[in-house]
Amino acid sequence: MDETAILHVDGQSFELPIVTGTEGERAVDISSLRASTGLITLDDGYGNTGSCASQITFIDGESGILRYRGVPIEDLAARSSFIETAELLIFGELPDPEERDVFRQLLTENSALHRDMRKHFDGFPADAHPMAILSAMINALQAYDLPEIHITDNIGFRRAAAALLAKTRTIAAASYKSHIGQPIAYPRYDLPYAENFLHMMFSVPYRDYEPTPEVAHALNMFLVLHADHEQNCSTSTVRMVASGGANLFASVSAGVNALWGPRHGGANMAVLDMLEHIHRDDIPVSRYIDQAKDRSSSVRLMGFGHRVYRSFDPRAQILKEAAHRLLESMHIKDPLLDIAQQVEESALADDYFRERKLYPNVDFYSGIILRAIGIPTDMFTVMFAIGRTPGWIAHWKEVHDNAGQKIHRPRQLYVGEPLTQWLPPAQR
Repeated sequence: MDETAILHVDGQSFELPIVTGTEGERAVDISSLRASTGLITLDDGYGNTGSCASQITFIDGESGILRYRGVPIEDLAARSSFIETAELLIFGELPDPEERDVFRQLLTENSALHRDMRKHFDGFPADAHPMAILSAMINALQAYDLPEIHITDNIGFRRAAAALLAKTRTIAAASYKSHIGQPIAYPRYDLPYAENFLHMMFSVPYRDYEPTPEVAHALNMFLVLHADHEQNCSTSTVRMVASGGANLFASVSAGVNALWGPRHGGANMAVLDMLEHIHRDDIPVSRYIDQAKDRSSSVRLMGFGHRVYRSFDPRAQILKEAAHRLLESMHIKDPLLDIAQQVEESALADDYFRERKLYPNVDFYSGIILRAIGIPTDMFTVMFAIGRTPGWIAHWKEVHDNAGQKIHRPRQLYVGEPLTQWLPPAQR
């Protein structure tokens, strides 16, 4: 017998079906609530609202579990490349060798920007933020890369997905080059994804940049760990825009803008600012921790806690080890990493943070890795966007392929003025 939840309203009882996901998650289906009761639910911030049923990513925040299409994030971080992970997310399964070669060839063929697109970079001010450029240029890609605005078949989708993955990386590097006044570097056709991005970021006409295997591996892992994270702000934005029938490029461009916010994609910059502040002002970590616990203080412990996770963020544990390996291989003694360790140890030993389930999240160590690679701080959110692009594409496809998809249209509870008489200007 199917389970139901009973809602009692105004002396009447209404049955609401309970649905169960493949990992045992249970939800009350309220899709018919307004039609049957005249009521809506109020859930500011959607903390308790499932906006969709999805096959892409599973998170168990209580146990610190993250899986892409059922595959644990730990396995992907240790064994997969970013492009293999992207194929898993977008197409639903890990590629066999032939599929992998075909898709990588598509990426190679679609890496370079149309010649006319390169002129757009000159139109931005020198101090334009890279995220503004990335969003605008992804929107502009549609005019150059899609013969029609809307994708109508699987072949067209695969090409569009490959073009967006490859060119997002090219646009990001080009925005950096334009910002610092250097010539834009062309992608190389003999380099894997992460190495190619680093080449376009750091090569100059008189010297090619050759990343060490450790640097390339660290960047690859960073991208894998950021590839998707269920219904976060930017992914939900992509799905909402897609539900109106917007094309892939427009929907992903909207996701870039949502990611730009400091509460979302800019969080690792805040962590680095905190660590630099502690180091620069020579603040004892114990004192900083005490200040963070004082509610009257403006001091905040950045990089701790997560909207979903109530234990360790599994991505943070992987990146912590990766940061140590990278800095050791580069023979870098970074005082910020030492401070980060002290902050983590002090916070985890403190009942205040343990009781509130405030553990390090993915942003706590990602900034240190990007800093070691040489990525400037204002590019941190762009790096997040490059990594998240496969997830955005996968979610767009899930919406696009759903024959019964409705346009997203949340309700609201109006709390403004009641019926108010219009007055002519002289009586106001």
